[in-house]
Amino acid sequence: MTFPTRAALGGLLALAFAPLPAQAHFLLQHTPAALFDRPGDVPVKLVFWHPMAVGPAMDLERPREVFFVQRGLRTDLSDRLVETVFDGGGEAATAWDLTLPVKRSGDYVLVTVPEPYFEEAEDKYIQQIAKTVFNRNGLPTDWDAPVGLKTEILPLTKPYNVIAGSTFTGRVLADGAPVAGAEIEVEFVAAEPLMDGTGAAPATASAPPGGAIVVVSDADGEFTFGVPRAGWWGFAALDVGPDKEHDGKPLSQDAVLWIRAHGMDR
Repeated sequence: MTFPTRAALGGLLALAFAPLPAQAHFLLQHTPAALFDRPGDVPVKLVFWHPMAVGPAMDLERPREVFFVQRGLRTDLSDRLVETVFDGGGEAATAWDLTLPVKRSGDYVLVTVPEPYFEEAEDKYIQQIAKTVFNRNGLPTDWDAPVGLKTEILPLTKPYNVIAGSTFTGRVLADGAPVAGAEIEVEFVAAEPLMDGTGAAPATASAPPGGAIVVVSDADGEFTFGVPRAGWWGFAALDVGPDKEHDGKPLSQDAVLWIRAHGMDR
């Protein structure tokens, strides 16, 4: 893949429709809302899917790690994983349910580190390290701090109350250092997974023409995307992690971040 030169970027980020597959793989950590006003166990679905194209889901092995960070403290959630299935537009695939214990006010940074998935069509493994930030009572505590993952997207815009029609900015990190020229696929959850079933609700949007939506990080690892509508948006920085091989095959170690955009209509 050839990235735009700095001259072409003009010191700004490039937004382009690159010649990539129209269906982008994304690891979802899905629950309908990102903001909570009361304590409780919040149900979350872990699904490996093509959420904008409402394409087929892929089997998700039991994750290596699932945890959340709240006020700088890490809490393991692996004992809350329950195997299930998900059918988002094709054959049912293995997925996982869990609950996020929301108690104190503040941010809850949920992280899933999956086992690498072998993509036969590309003859390589894909490992998407996913992060989603939830919040209780509007008190910001953790959203702008790195978790310390092998690779992650650090929000530079508060990720759970982005206003539709505004922009979101993030920074791609690998081993804590900014990644320049990272290719970041952008995805919208067009059909939200049903929390009380194994399928998805009807789609509310269509995949755009021209293939995957792609932005490219600048010299400081930063990118900006104009968020056109409310809903869940995902960003996957491709093949930016330090691990490049798994079981003798190439490994694309991706950083995934989900943000929640809101409209302002009364």
